[in-house]
Amino acid sequence: MKDTKEIAFLSLKDTNFKYKVGFLKALDQILENGNFILGNAVQLFEQQFADFCGVKHCIGVANGLDGLTLALKIFDFKEGSEVLVPSNTYIASVLAISNNNLKPVFVEPSPNTFNIDENEIERAITDKTRAIMVVHLYGRVCNMTPIQRIAKKYNLKIIEDCAQAHGAVYQNKKAGGLSDVAVFSFYPTKNLGALGDAGAITTSDDTIAQKLLAFRNYGSFEKYKTLYKGVNSRLDEVQAAFLSVKLSDLHNQNQIRRVLAKQYLNGIHNPLIQLPEEPENEFEHVWHLFVIRCQTRDRLRDYLSQHGISTSIHYPIPPHKQEAFKEMNLCNYPISERIHKEVLSLPLNPMLSSSDLNVVINKINDYKG
Repeated sequence: MKDTKEIAFLSLKDTNFKYKVGFLKALDQILENGNFILGNAVQLFEQQFADFCGVKHCIGVANGLDGLTLALKIFDFKEGSEVLVPSNTYIASVLAISNNNLKPVFVEPSPNTFNIDENEIERAITDKTRAIMVVHLYGRVCNMTPIQRIAKKYNLKIIEDCAQAHGAVYQNKKAGGLSDVAVFSFYPTKNLGALGDAGAITTSDDTIAQKLLAFRNYGSFEKYKTLYKGVNSRLDEVQAAFLSVKLSDLHNQNQIRRVLAKQYLNGIHNPLIQLPEEPENEFEHVWHLFVIRCQTRDRLRDYLSQHGISTSIHYPIPPHKQEAFKEMNLCNYPISERIHKEVLSLPLNPMLSSSDLNVVINKINDYKG
């Protein structure tokens, strides 16, 4: 029987309703000026988000996958070149590589952080390797210093997949400014979420930024004059305006997530549950997701559901086991496969109260397996 208190994993309605007045004002301004493609709202948000990330440039695109695809495309790697990527990432990271006719080479993650294991990177490098795609999974920023050292040693590019890491910090630098080029998704569930699809690419390299501005707009700076074989992937003017409204509150929202994550870390004591590793001083995670591990994950999920607690799984199937990459189905990545069988995402978002989390904590501590 469910308890009286039901705890949703995430309510996008509740998350966005507090910004309603700002959204309506922003929409009214767009309707008044009548500029709907790459107008003032996009330019303003791009400058605001570049400043937020501590970089020189932000280029708004239609979504995160487009951003990752373009971030690789601008380097013009030879077809078949290899890009290292964590074996437990979301499928978009891998699709961006294959969509550029490049070869994804999986590197196992650390089971403690869920991020790419920097100690495994070097052994995966071959004479065809051209880049490392790091993924700050679940809002946990990667250990970048050794990765940057390896990239320099082998003359490799670093691409950050920051889809879940808006505002995460490593050694006083924010995600989005720790690589050659970085990509954000503003899918509605993200820490900084639009009211539809949206994305952005950040960089401090002037040449990369200029090329990306053209690539997202048919490969053109000037109408009807095409410099590159580009695409149509422009950040929508309305979504940019909505994102500007929410960006001013992002730091506060991330701070609430950190407080709630600390409550989980301090409160859950069930030996059947493996908690995520607590961050060291040089890491400031933003806890897009609070992901635990449990060998009886499916039973635990059913148990929590019976008590009115909604959870999710990020992600149930590793990339190399997906039908789309069946040529890799026989590959063996045991750490990733074990992680995908055991991970469970608990409710964690700024709309939850401390008492909500106590309900979750108590039920998890009561779980007998």
